[in-house]
Amino acid sequence: MSVTPKKNRAGRRILAAAAGLATVGAMVAALPAGADERAKPTGYHPGRTVDVQLLSFNDLHGNLEPPAGSSGEVTHTHADGTTEKIKAGGVEYLATHLRTARQGNPYSITAAAGDMIGASPLMSGLFHDEPTVEALNKLQLDVSSVGNHEFDEGAKELARMQNGGCHPTGGCYEEGKTFPGAAFPYLAANVTDEKTGKPILDPYFIWERKGVKIGFIGVTLEGTPNIVTAEGVKGLKFGDEVETIDKYTKVLERKGVKSIVALIHEGGAPASSSYNYNCDSPGAGDGVSGPIVDIAKKLNPQVDALVTGHTHQAYVCTIPDPSGKPRMVTSASSYGKLYTDTTLTYDRRTKDIVRTAVESANHVVSRDVPKAADMTSLIERWNNLAAPIANKPQGYISADIEGRGSTAYEKPLGDLIADAQLAGLAPADKGGAQIALMNPGGIRSDLVYKASGSEGDGVVTYGEAFTVQPFTNMMNVVDLTGAQLIAGLQQQVSGSNEASPKILQVSKGFTYTLDMTKTGAARVVDGSVKLNGEPIDPAKTYRVAMNEFLAGGGDGFPALAQGKNKLVGASDLDIFNAYLAANSSATAPIAPPKAERITVIK
Repeated sequence: MSVTPKKNRAGRRILAAAAGLATVGAMVAALPAGADERAKPTGYHPGRTVDVQLLSFNDLHGNLEPPAGSSGEVTHTHADGTTEKIKAGGVEYLATHLRTARQGNPYSITAAAGDMIGASPLMSGLFHDEPTVEALNKLQLDVSSVGNHEFDEGAKELARMQNGGCHPTGGCYEEGKTFPGAAFPYLAANVTDEKTGKPILDPYFIWERKGVKIGFIGVTLEGTPNIVTAEGVKGLKFGDEVETIDKYTKVLERKGVKSIVALIHEGGAPASSSYNYNCDSPGAGDGVSGPIVDIAKKLNPQVDALVTGHTHQAYVCTIPDPSGKPRMVTSASSYGKLYTDTTLTYDRRTKDIVRTAVESANHVVSRDVPKAADMTSLIERWNNLAAPIANKPQGYISADIEGRGSTAYEKPLGDLIADAQLAGLAPADKGGAQIALMNPGGIRSDLVYKASGSEGDGVVTYGEAFTVQPFTNMMNVVDLTGAQLIAGLQQQVSGSNEASPKILQVSKGFTYTLDMTKTGAARVVDGSVKLNGEPIDPAKTYRVAMNEFLAGGGDGFPALAQGKNKLVGASDLDIFNAYLAANSSATAPIAPPKAERITVIK
């Protein structure tokens, strides 16, 4: 099925109905005597169906204000093949778009696929994401799955996000106000308590209106423990996505719910970065790859649609289910830049979705619409509380320094962060670091030259630095042998990272070559790994700086967890801010690094 705008749906539905009648006639004639009536297609009884609107998004990450730089853009491909960058995102605009989309749709659900919170800009992160949950309540979000970042502060804090109450150490942030918690259910079907074996939050949610029932099952990726600090997932077990959803599909069926949507915080990679790319070309689902494809092809055919996330990509695909029937799989990029509008045609007699009538499209959260006044008020209120910290200048840059917005393996901002970590931890009393490594997923934004407020162009504020590195990971310096260090580099492009490489950002003086024409560990070219021009000696010991997440083997780097003689330093954010202060001024700002430490052969 091709992705098509909603305004053309009526005409297509008439044509589809006509085609469906012909198909039905042929199929019924071909049925043997006594064949199961359920084998007959539905969709040819329009009088008993109702269109349910499913609005969805994913990976908001607390981006209430419009994301800056390339992090706040989406790519549109025109009919002639040319592309255009469109500024997008910001909860004031997202609210307006969603509220407009709901007009004239009496059956409308809004759902999300995880990572609503965590890795958030300072305005939300400083207050443990209470502002974001408040905004989602105002957006009238009906249901969300958890994502891996919902576990950044552990299961107890996630429970507080659901149930409310003041922060255990931060307290209540506004006098006379207690955080109410999420007005929507967070679903965590595959996240269980190791002791009880029971889900830590509701596994499913049944939406009902005027006799229409649709069940939602929410899961995060099974590999969540590999990408969250050990403390964040302590005492928890993460189950297989397919097995879990199949289990609760049967539970819902026993409750008489046959229309089911899976909210899955796992995703894929489309062949194009354009949000309007047709990933059903040349065939259904051919234009997307990654873990979600395997999940979709295995998942119980009773599940009617998949809303996905995690990879921050945009796609609307029809991937065949195990019976070969096309099934809608969607993702709406990240940071509130897109939302997906899916029509689920519900048959009141069968209580199921007429799959052939399901249609979907991604829409840009453009900034050319009026801002939602209630969201503007929310942002102003929390910004006033954050302002004394957020607006403090930390350093100066001469131009945009791309991090999250860069598609290259080596990112200019990644080099800058690694250099800051090396500088901060190189002194003997700070750890004696010779090399610094930074995980790319920990770089959450770009540093943008244009002023975000009244600070002036080129000024990096505390809030902007926090947005780049919001986790406040403590820095570690450890002993690694050259062999372990090389093994760590190989794990960037092999094992769990082979299909989707995670290229570490490296400090100045550390260089090597990646040959992406090869496979697995062989992609790290033998003899190319050097420190200050000298080949790394496998038998020699090196002092390596990295954040505590990497030092614990996170992101699929078990070799880095073998470090010895650990010294714990300051936080990554504190070290970054100290570097900006010591190495830049208004008259001598930092220029974007050239990003030429990793040579890539493609």
